[in-house]
Amino acid sequence: MTPPPVVLITGGGNGIGAGVARRLAAEGARLIIADVDDAAGKAVADEVGGAYVHCDVSSLDDNRAAVAAALDRYGRLDIAFLNAGVASGFGLGDDFDLARYRRAMGVNLDGVVFGVHAALPALLASGGGAIVATASMAGIVGIPSDPVYAANKHAVVGLVRSLGPELAPQGVRVQALCPSFADTAIIATGKSTLEAMGFPILAVSDVVDAFMRLLASEGTGECWFVVPGRESEPFAFRRAPGPR
Repeated sequence: MTPPPVVLITGGGNGIGAGVARRLAAEGARLIIADVDDAAGKAVADEVGGAYVHCDVSSLDDNRAAVAAALDRYGRLDIAFLNAGVASGFGLGDDFDLARYRRAMGVNLDGVVFGVHAALPALLASGGGAIVATASMAGIVGIPSDPVYAANKHAVVGLVRSLGPELAPQGVRVQALCPSFADTAIIATGKSTLEAMGFPILAVSDVVDAFMRLLASEGTGECWFVVPGRESEPFAFRRAPGPR
């Protein structure tokens, strides 16, 4: 009998991470919840019968400690859901803020790079597994109102598309989850503006549904869009023109 999977979720204390944790726990998964919000993270971990670890994903050491927590508690790691993210909310003109830039890139990009690096040895030791990174539709299309957020999410998309075929022979699938505006803390300050402009807001449950479909798929190196009113599936990137 195959044991239930061990899943590490970064940014697991709120929003999409917490929603995925609850869904996976209902299906028997064993969970490590990682977050910087200790109160929220511990509450979710207790709710799902898992363990909590404080993890600032912009720190490589914290990512390694989160993976170590999974190994110490369960002896293996099968799935890494690299979900932690922060909003950017500034441009490259007079409103540019170096500290906020470093934080946005550290969490949204370094957090995925460091998460993959930390999780990969444990996944390989378990005979393979899956890595899912939360990107965004901002990783597929341009976002003039938030170019820094679009930049780090485009980088995550490029990373996933590149790692997919590289890690497939080793039994590790790599996928990106790309929701549009979802009802999470990232859009909290701008939610009313988005609604006034007519942008539909995704329910977290819709993103969780898409995550589960993605996880059950056979593909790798794919970027699954999640937008209101459409069934989620991998985005069909056009092939780049080659030399003549």
